[in-house]
Amino acid sequence: MSVRRVVPNVRSEDVAASRGFYGLLGFEEAMDLGWVVTLASPAHPGAQVSFMAADRTAPVVADVSVEVDDVDAVYEVVRGSGAEIVHPLQDEEWGVRRFFVRDPHGRVVNVLSHL
Repeated sequence: MSVRRVVPNVRSEDVAASRGFYGLLGFEEAMDLGWVVTLASPAHPGAQVSFMAADRTAPVVADVSVEVDDVDAVYEVVRGSGAEIVHPLQDEEWGVRRFFVRDPHGRVVNVLSHL
């Protein structure tokens, strides 16, 4: 198992304002699904931040997203640890397979792989 990318998720009631502010810092839109917008550095595309008011299919907005190479393997390890699964492992229509888990500090982590 390996980590491919880590993206902070910011709950935002005004995604346009968030996009505008982070644009001042040099971020550009990398993805806009209507309910979630991800901005990335043009010079370093792996440097990203996402904004959303609510998650389209999950009960909460995750605090951080961690992209891994094998989400099924990570899910089995995490589930076996007894950690709280907040959102079940499932394929999403926008091309990811993901689950949410709560870390020891109460933060929700969105663990995903692209399909």
